[in-house]
Amino acid sequence: MSVKATEACKGCTSSVKVTEAQIERLLSKIKSGDRIDDDRYKARLEACESCDGLAYGTTCMHCGCLVRLRASLKEGRCPHPESQVNPKWPA
Repeated sequence: MSVKATEACKGCTSSVKVTEAQIERLLSKIKSGDRIDDDRYKARLEACESCDGLAYGTTCMHCGCLVRLRASLKEGRCPHPESQVNPKWPA
């Protein structure tokens, strides 16, 4: 399943803007024990940046999450429909 950049993600419109400051504030609220290490975090973000489901540079069109938040969580999983068969995030 491929999501086109012109399709709206769940709960989003192009008028929704999330600032860097807002993302950083949310990231700062995640407990260190719930976060993955920096190398895995960077690898996950690289996978998201190359995904056709990334909208506005911040939002996953498959689930509507802010990718930097989901990617930082130990329990976070890639929501891409193909990820069940072909994982998008490195293990």
